Amino acid sequence: MPSFDIVSEVDTHEVTNAVDQTNREIGNRFDFKGTGANVEQTDATLTLKSENEFQIKQMLDILHKKMAKRSIDIAALVEGAIETSGNKASLAITVRQGIDQDTARKIIKLIKETKIKVQASIQGDKLRVNGKKRDDLQGVISMLRDARVDLPLQYINFRD
Repeated sequence: MPSFDIVSEVDTHEVTNAVDQTNREIGNRFDFKGTGANVEQTDATLTLKSENEFQIKQMLDILHKKMAKRSIDIAALVEGAIETSGNKASLAITVRQGIDQDTARKIIKLIKETKIKVQASIQGDKLRVNGKKRDDLQGVISMLRDARVDLPLQYINFRD
């Protein structure tokens, strides 16, 4: 029985490269000289630090451009609020990995609404879709590409 998995993964190595490139560009820019502005990465969290909110927004724009160049979908980033205290400002960004339960249920509901004869099941932080026909599975993939899901989705392990 043909099947495939729906996942939402971000290559952490590419995120690290994008952060390094962002820090390099910030270090070279004249408007950031002597401000101590930088982007720090810990596991799935990025922290932008600078002197004011305007610079944080500029750094965020640079980070988004660098991630787009490295084929990282910025929809996988969850931005917090900019926190300011004195002459310091920071912004915490979480990099989402996996599909949470609510989004998984929403995707399964979308698949069932199409009336395509497939079964979808939640497998931890991914979904598995089974069907009798390969064409049905390809129809589900094309439907999900057109659907408005707030996560970047990848389709892996397509088996006949």
